[in-house]
Amino acid sequence: MSDSATEITNLIYTYAELLDGGDLDGVARLFEHGRICGVEDGPPETVFAGAARVREMYEMATRIYEDGTPKTKHNTTNVQLHIDEAAGTARSTSYYCVTQATAELPLQVIVTGHYKDTFKRVDGAWRFDSRTMFVDQVGDVSRHLKF
Repeated sequence: MSDSATEITNLIYTYAELLDGGDLDGVARLFEHGRICGVEDGPPETVFAGAARVREMYEMATRIYEDGTPKTKHNTTNVQLHIDEAAGTARSTSYYCVTQATAELPLQVIVTGHYKDTFKRVDGAWRFDSRTMFVDQVGDVSRHLKF
C-alpha cells in the first residue's frame, strides 16, 4: 500500500474510532477542510461544511452516554481507494456496520450502509474533502440517535 493509501485509509478508520470514543471535537476536526453530506446531491440543509458545522451535526444527532461514548462500534470494511497523486485528490467507497449495546439494548447491529468519500491534499497531508453517507439497512437506532 502506498503512503497516500495508508494515510487515507487511516483517516477513514480514525473517523470511526473517534466517533465511537465520543470525541465529537476530534470527528469535527477531520472535516476542517471538508464537509459531510447527509444526502447525495441533497439540499443545502443536508450539507455540514467545516469543523463547527460537523460538530453541530453530531451534537444534534448522537446520544452520548454517561461514559462519554455513544456505546457504538462503527466497523468499516470494503475500502476501495482511487488516488490521483498528481492532482492531490482521491476518492473512496466503503461499507459500515454499526453495533450498539446499552443497559436497555442488548448487543445488536443497528444500521448498515456505505460511504462515498473524497479527499484532498492540504499542506502535504491528506484530508477529508467530503463524506456522503448512505443508509442501506436500519435496525433499532432509538438508543443511538436523538430523533
